[in-house]
Amino acid sequence: MANADKNGQAPNGMQGSSYIYQMGTSPNTRTAISQRHRILTPAYGDNAKLAQIGALSEFSPNLSRNIEQVRGMGFGDKVAELVPGNTEAPTASFNRTMLYQANLWQATGYASGIDGPVRSLAHHRWPFDVESQLVFSSLIDFELTNAANTGYKGTGFNAGVSTIQYPQTTVDGGNNPAAAPTHTAIITMYEACWYNSWSASFSRDQAVIMENGSVTITDMHDFASVYGEFLATGLDPTIGQLGSIRYSNQNSASFGVGQAF
Repeated sequence: MANADKNGQAPNGMQGSSYIYQMGTSPNTRTAISQRHRILTPAYGDNAKLAQIGALSEFSPNLSRNIEQVRGMGFGDKVAELVPGNTEAPTASFNRTMLYQANLWQATGYASGIDGPVRSLAHHRWPFDVESQLVFSSLIDFELTNAANTGYKGTGFNAGVSTIQYPQTTVDGGNNPAAAPTHTAIITMYEACWYNSWSASFSRDQAVIMENGSVTITDMHDFASVYGEFLATGLDPTIGQLGSIRYSNQNSASFGVGQAF
């Protein structure tokens, strides 16, 4: 019999079809909420698509880099310039409820649990990708498209914003949504992830077994853009964007409210 916790069905985009993976509704707000944030990874045995992890309690990506200070002897206690160093490899952590038929490793593509022998980080021979979908509310979708139940699909510079299809549910006869209702989502790809730690806690005082996994990420991107030296990403005074006083033409740039420097 098929593993109901690891045989997702379209168009839900879930890793499983059991009741654990049933989808509910969520509030329509301007504030981004975790109820709409979807994390997709490759379930073991599926070589066609990424699918949403079920029973995921937390996903925490992290980026960091060192900033070096440039100072000069004889110039007093003054920082001349801050120079960004190399960005450290991004990291992220998962916190997920363990299921009998689908643990965290199975949910990220490895042959573990009832699907195979993987029990250790040493058994991980290949990396995996993670996709983050920050899904918009219907309220914001309508502001973007001026149409109900229709997401916004960006192009070119905004191609990292895409539409996510949702299954049609029972609706009011006078307010039927589109045949294929969609939401807008900001897509972030975490490419070629390797686990660097895994842990689980088995306690007599807590019934639910939680798994914790941390990964090191090779690269982060929006899945659609070409990155390079002249990528216009904001605060560039050479193309008329408002940035720092120090990097601008101080004779002509204006900052603040009507205040020229």
